[in-house]
Amino acid sequence: MESIFIAGPCVIESEEILQEVASELLRLKNKYNKEIYFKASFDKANRTSVHSYRGPGLEKGLQMLADIREKYGLKLLTDIHESCQAAPVGEVVDVIQIPAFLCRQTDLLVAAAKTGKVVNIKKAQFLSGLDMQYPVEKVKESGGQEVWLTERGNIYGYNNLVVDFRNIPDMMRFTPRVIMDCTHSVQRPGAAGGKSGGNREFVPSMALAAKAFGANGYFFEVHPDPEQALSDGPNMLYLKDLEGVIQTLL
Repeated sequence: MESIFIAGPCVIESEEILQEVASELLRLKNKYNKEIYFKASFDKANRTSVHSYRGPGLEKGLQMLADIREKYGLKLLTDIHESCQAAPVGEVVDVIQIPAFLCRQTDLLVAAAKTGKVVNIKKAQFLSGLDMQYPVEKVKESGGQEVWLTERGNIYGYNNLVVDFRNIPDMMRFTPRVIMDCTHSVQRPGAAGGKSGGNREFVPSMALAAKAFGANGYFFEVHPDPEQALSDGPNMLYLKDLEGVIQTLL
């Protein structure tokens, strides 16, 4: 199966950042003739602190994503946190993503399936690859036609994650599309004083290791200036470095 790439800022911060990222993704898509999905969240409902920035919200955020599709022609992916968000999100995006901590939420999976869109389920930090059989079944038995699974590491003590790359071939038993989340897998959850830390220097190695285990999709959160990003900055790639990582994978 042909590999795909998913990239974009963690959360919608401004129209200017969305356009800067989308412009670069379109350039890379055309240069390498690879499918690249634009990802950004309209609401980050799972931030560490109640004071953390969450995004512009459903209505404004979906309009901003729709504008990116219209101007750049990129396919869209975004995540939902409540079942009531599935229908309006399904009218705008190509792929609905289920956050890792919510991957067992039956109502959320069923609602996403009923939109008819591709459903990308991120493997929970507390589950094995083989455990993901059951979220996939929930989507397919609710009418979902295409399900992707995404590896993003497992909890390893406090404030740390580790990736067992055997999860990739394990999850391929249930779906032909398994994606490596190369940036969230280097996250240090809650380890930066009310927000998450991370080690972006390991992102390229995570991608190459996932390729060795058969991954056919790669997820990168990118930002023009991660040090100033409003969410997940320490584990996001600099936008300027994305092309180099894609080159190593090709």
